[in-house]
Amino acid sequence: MRTGGLELPVRTALPGLAAALEGHGAAVLSAPPGTGKTTLVPLALAGLLEAFPGPPRRVLVAEPRRLAVRAAARRMAWLLGEPLGDGATSQHPRGRGKVGGRVGFTVRGERRVGPDTRVEVVTTGVLLQRLQRDPELPGVDTVVLDECHERHLDADTSLAFLLDVRAALRPELRLVLASATADTDAWAELLDGAPVVAAEGVSHPVETVWAPPPGTVRPPHGTRVDPALLEHVAATVRRALAERDGDVLCFLPGVGEIARVAGQLDGVEVLQLHGQAPQAVQDAALAAGQRRRVVLATSVAESSLTVPGVRVVVDSGLTREPRTDHARGLSGLVTVRTSLAAARQRAGRAGREAPGTVYRCWAEVEDARAARFPTPEIALADLTSFALQAACWGDPDATGLTLPDPPPAGAMAAARTTLRALDAVDADGRPTDRGRAIARTGLHPRLARALLDGAAAVGSRRAAELVALLSEEPPRALGDDLAHIWRTVKQGNDPYARRWKDETRRLEQQIDRSSGESAEANAAAAVGLVVGLAYPERLAKARGGSEGGEGAYLMASGTAAQVQGGSRLPAGGWLAIAVADRPAGSPSARVLRAVAIDEATARRAGGPLLDGREEVGWSSRQREVTARRVETLGAVELAAAPLTAPDPALVREALLTGLEREGVGALLSWPPAAAGLRERLAFLHRTLGGVWPDVSDAALLTSAEQWLEPELSRARRRADLERIDTAAALQRLLPWAGGQAGRLDELAPERITVPSGSRIRVDYSGDRPVLAVKLQELFGWDAAPALADGRAPLTVHLLSPAGRPAAVTGDLAAFWREGYRAVRADLRGRYPRHPWPEDPTTAEPTRRANPRK
Repeated sequence: MRTGGLELPVRTALPGLAAALEGHGAAVLSAPPGTGKTTLVPLALAGLLEAFPGPPRRVLVAEPRRLAVRAAARRMAWLLGEPLGDGATSQHPRGRGKVGGRVGFTVRGERRVGPDTRVEVVTTGVLLQRLQRDPELPGVDTVVLDECHERHLDADTSLAFLLDVRAALRPELRLVLASATADTDAWAELLDGAPVVAAEGVSHPVETVWAPPPGTVRPPHGTRVDPALLEHVAATVRRALAERDGDVLCFLPGVGEIARVAGQLDGVEVLQLHGQAPQAVQDAALAAGQRRRVVLATSVAESSLTVPGVRVVVDSGLTREPRTDHARGLSGLVTVRTSLAAARQRAGRAGREAPGTVYRCWAEVEDARAARFPTPEIALADLTSFALQAACWGDPDATGLTLPDPPPAGAMAAARTTLRALDAVDADGRPTDRGRAIARTGLHPRLARALLDGAAAVGSRRAAELVALLSEEPPRALGDDLAHIWRTVKQGNDPYARRWKDETRRLEQQIDRSSGESAEANAAAAVGLVVGLAYPERLAKARGGSEGGEGAYLMASGTAAQVQGGSRLPAGGWLAIAVADRPAGSPSARVLRAVAIDEATARRAGGPLLDGREEVGWSSRQREVTARRVETLGAVELAAAPLTAPDPALVREALLTGLEREGVGALLSWPPAAAGLRERLAFLHRTLGGVWPDVSDAALLTSAEQWLEPELSRARRRADLERIDTAAALQRLLPWAGGQAGRLDELAPERITVPSGSRIRVDYSGDRPVLAVKLQELFGWDAAPALADGRAPLTVHLLSPAGRPAAVTGDLAAFWREGYRAVRADLRGRYPRHPWPEDPTTAEPTRRANPRK
């Protein structure tokens, strides 16, 4: 091993780790960044270190990112003084003969493994593919899951599968979970109480400098970061260069922010380190520089990677997390505040090699509101790929998997719906042959469907090119028109174009040409068809009239979408949308990548969403039943024609909907007799309950079949409702069976005969029944009757001879004794021709005035 390799701090933990694996078969390794857990530990476990002898073993190391895979493999090969395991040989530095590359790596589309390879570094995605192909992992003695604390979904899934393998197939398979944090109890519990082995890091002190922005900065919104914050980060980098020695590592949330800050730094070497960076840039960042450097990086540099020469870290305090809107089928990244654990990881980068400094671009008090740890990806991400992995593993609901956190039920339900639409699983969630073929591609199931089905329609080469364009995200500078991006990339030779061409070749090799193919002649239609096959619910049609304004579309999913200003996409018509997000608070999705198509292409791509149906409903605007034959693609209407003979059952449902929305009082006719009967029944229901029916709007809607039939089923339009005799219809609700219906006039009489002989109508519209009658007609009446078997006293409104209210009483006898005298004194002068006896209880009632003398 090269000089210094064995001086890494993790060396002190190697004996304990070996003992833990010997005794338990599994262990949790807690080792801070910079201790050598990613490089020295796998070599020791493989028996490649003379200082830690052991039997030769084959070790598989899983990393969450491709960049980390390549970097770790190259570092281990460098430590051994060997080339990567691609079949080449080299002279061992101690002259002991030729030795093949004993360290190799595999990422999607690239494999550097030779016959002598003992340590292979892979992405967790590659590990999942291998487990699905052959769960026993033949030839592998030990699996190391590195950076498990980052809680990537593929890593969590790999762990669950490996635990199943150890329990059922290979109990001798050794498993190491390596974490850069000390919160290891949960991991040990998942490994059935496995030992925890801790390695102490190099304790170089790191000074913290709080450097909040001088002015107000808007919080991140979706993927948008306030330019004022980026200007402040750039200024902080310049400050760090002036105040401290050594290279500067600056953490930013994404590629766009890295480019923005890089443009504000002059006079210093700037390297941009992220997952899409060219290999030459990645290699340069991970090697010592000849002069002072600034490395602008995403979260890929938080762990697994060592950037030599760094003495200063500038932390923007932001990171990106996935978010999925399962109801709308939209997913993307959002910018959030970095967790406290991640901030500690970032700061530790400044003290890897010597004392350092971290400049934090926020106020110290803000840490009180920050999350302690990153949110597990399983709680945030689109779970379609995970659900297919679980189904192919034999556990469609994932309930039997030993996961650190269970998948959310709503996200799993949405994933299963998508998989059923792709014919990847059956009704019970078991994978179909097509589902297994989709899983073998290593792509998201949507993209795999586009690759497999698109090949027969547009040709294998085109399908592979277009799916590679969807899976390898193009640079933002290429715009939003995928047809234009495709043409540009095909002619390019930049790092992205080369990576895209490599992915195209890999995908083309996976297409089965046995069924033949017919290439789509129109290039733009080919792009749209492949995009539509991947995302049929995002096929979108321009909205007409004033709906949404210019650039507004409606997607087949029912979600509104808006094309952004400065777009290359033509206005109007149809779009096949590949990438869209929905900014917080926005009523519409934002179109980020799409291609213009025609309706024929939309129909072809979205075939399963095509539907022709009779649409009968209630129009609140017209306040009428509408009936038409509609052809739709999801929520997008393609054509419509009036329906002359709609299904009577659908018409009935539409009329019921109208009654519910407008109210039975608005759509039915209520002449006085019907309104009065309804009020009397409401009074008896309120007072006596029991068999007397509820006649509120809600209750009448619920009992429509009882009182509105057969008229309702015969109705075809609103006018037919208005012709229903509601008084006769209400009679159907009376309690005929128990004989109580015959007591209606006794319990709640429509009219009451008063002493003058007049039959006065009782008003039941209020809380209590009211009898409004002229005072002289009640002479001789000691008390008013009580209704509803004596439970509801009658309220009497005593009227003057002119019919105006003179007094109100619920106790007529008391009124005669106590109130009549005052009313008599007030009214007798105004109405001298009417009788005003001193004792009304013995006077003769009358409807008329006294004759003139």
